[in-house]
Amino acid sequence: MIAILIRDLRLAVRAGGGFGLGLAFFLIVTVLVPFGVGPNSEILKTIAPGILWVGSLLACLLSLDRIFALDYEDGSLDLLATAPVPLEGVVIMKALAHWVTTGLPLVLAAPILGILLNLESSAYVWMLASLAVGTPALSVIGAFGAALTVGLKRGGLLLSLLVLPLYVPTLIFGAEAVKRGADGADAGLPMMMLAGITLACAALLPFAAAAAIRINLR
Repeated sequence: MIAILIRDLRLAVRAGGGFGLGLAFFLIVTVLVPFGVGPNSEILKTIAPGILWVGSLLACLLSLDRIFALDYEDGSLDLLATAPVPLEGVVIMKALAHWVTTGLPLVLAAPILGILLNLESSAYVWMLASLAVGTPALSVIGAFGAALTVGLKRGGLLLSLLVLPLYVPTLIFGAEAVKRGADGADAGLPMMMLAGITLACAALLPFAAAAAIRINLR
């Protein structure tokens, strides 16, 4: 299992479709928003939590189709499906590799980019916490969507259409936690909901993704 994780991390770094692409997209979105809405600091302060979360969500989408596509093309996915290692464990490791190369850099970069959006100083802790808790759910949901579309030609658009509605609850509670933190209110409830979504996704979706892979490989 650890070997699968290390292999996927190496492939993501060498291919350049994970860490660099997602982080660059996140940076571009954050830099362009002030130009679009104007330099009004109050407006930026209000929309900062939502913009940072939307940017993180869209950045995660960019590399989802690569989670299983490379393994499917070179035949590795067939070997993994017939290996003694549980396919559900393979899905979890691939989702973890996606989060390490895409989600984790976004978590670390968000507080720095929050300066560009005039994010309230009291919200930085909640921004870090909400992204750290919520972005793993994005990777697991993305792995499920990638499993559904593996083997399809030009399945990237279909993958986005399948995954985006499932991302909405994470987006809502993540942005709400940061907003409440910025206002000085209690952000415990949205954080608990965010943690519940992540745990539920990690517990259920690997089994659904593994079943989808087995069907697509028949």
